[in-house]
Amino acid sequence: MTTIPEYQTFITVEELAPLLERDDVRIIDCRFDLTDPKAGRRSYLAGHIPGAAFFDLDKDLSASVGPATGRHPMPDAADLAGVFGRAGIAESIQVVLYDDSNGALAARAWWLLRWAGHDRAAVLDGGLSLWKARGMALTSGEERISGRKFSARPQHGRVIEIAEMEALVVSGAEFVLLDARDAVRFRGESEPIDTVAGHIPGAVNLPYTRALHEDGTCRPGAELQALWSATLGDDRRKESIVMCGSGVTACHLVLTALRAGCREPRVYVGSWSEWIRDPERPVAKLASGDAESA
Repeated sequence: MTTIPEYQTFITVEELAPLLERDDVRIIDCRFDLTDPKAGRRSYLAGHIPGAAFFDLDKDLSASVGPATGRHPMPDAADLAGVFGRAGIAESIQVVLYDDSNGALAARAWWLLRWAGHDRAAVLDGGLSLWKARGMALTSGEERISGRKFSARPQHGRVIEIAEMEALVVSGAEFVLLDARDAVRFRGESEPIDTVAGHIPGAVNLPYTRALHEDGTCRPGAELQALWSATLGDDRRKESIVMCGSGVTACHLVLTALRAGCREPRVYVGSWSEWIRDPERPVAKLASGDAESA
């Protein structure tokens, strides 16, 4: 069997199509609906890319929610290793992850693989929507997947914890914190999910959707470089932190930062939904049209 290229950020529909029968490629369906948590699995059983396993955001890619955590806490390394191993992932396996279209949910699984020490993973550009639009095959029902042993090697430097985040904000130190939520939520005009509206003081708004075309595919490298240069200035190797509502869409910022050739941002996994658990933590709001956006 010939060796395939190593995909670490995105893979196209055309690149994935000839790899479906390979034993060294594992495809993962990451579809999920915050308003209907069981919808992703129903959709998977109704039709998915042949050979794909399924990851549930709440059950597989998050720890249990606690009184001080965000909505999708960082999972335990051993639990995550079990999830990945049961899906047939091991060190030599190329992983391809997809969701309905824009890759935000798939990016969470992609980033957790990176955190666990597995960089040979990529998000399907355009997701299942583009796969179906190109007339590619689907199958239904459960897949029989042989498990493998996955050895997690946690990369703790890819995460920022709440204590360090608080210290940065309180100290008044200069730091680059990018919030992937849409502008309305960031400014605090509306908050449809969490109990408090606004953002962490000092954060800059960079909605992850700015890196995408209307069809959910990612913008080309040159456009991403311009986007990230506008955010970080001339030094695209500058250290940055990314966050969102619960540590999911923030991972998409990591994905596009790497594709743009930037230094890999650290992820504040707890994000806004953890920050607001303590009413003593400061909250900022902006009037419509105000600055603090990249």
